[in-house]
Amino acid sequence: MLEDYLKKYLPKDKLEEGLNKLKEGKPVQYIVGNVDFYDVNLLVNENVLIPRFETETLVEKTINYAKNLKEPLDILDIGTGSGAIAITLAKHLNSNVLATDISKEALKIAEENAKRNNVKITFKKSDILKNIKGKFDIIISNPPYIAKDETIDPLVEKNEPHLALYADNNGLYFYEEILKNIKPYLKENFLIAFEIGMTQSKVITEIAKTYLPNSIVKTEKDLTGKDRYIFISNNF
Repeated sequence: MLEDYLKKYLPKDKLEEGLNKLKEGKPVQYIVGNVDFYDVNLLVNENVLIPRFETETLVEKTINYAKNLKEPLDILDIGTGSGAIAITLAKHLNSNVLATDISKEALKIAEENAKRNNVKITFKKSDILKNIKGKFDIIISNPPYIAKDETIDPLVEKNEPHLALYADNNGLYFYEEILKNIKPYLKENFLIAFEIGMTQSKVITEIAKTYLPNSIVKTEKDLTGKDRYIFISNNF
């Protein structure tokens, strides 16, 4: 199946090299250099996480919830990586999108992907919220959420950027940092959207209730039935 993918997307003169990389344990998306996500095509390399189908569902659900908010929307995507979330939201919503990442290399790929998909996005280097100004209707993030002692697929562990995978505090560091500092960045009516690890729903809900006690917190499942998303709003 992966060989068929390479045959479809690689030129013939690159096929043998690509097949060798596949045998060496290189992800097929990095070999080809791009991946389909939702209804966009994105360049990817070793500086960015390969977008997953779970994140497509995060985007889809966020687009549906955005109907409760007044357009044009101001959107902040924290830890944009390849730009997958920001680009798809910019394409489907009447919005102004700010996308951030701590990695200059990731931001370079994200900027190329925005041009590739003809969407206008503002990109900024920032450590979570430390370099951000303004208020937003939607703040969305698929942050690193794997605990540092957690065992993961060797293909992922050996190839994808650890900066985008692992987090302190049993994988909860970024959720806590975002939520404890988020109030000044929220408009009167807001939506916060997270992708989460499948065992993290209860504790992230508790964190959200601590810092945003008057909000409604919803956990939703991915297509395999696992807890995968948290949505926080005062306007469900």
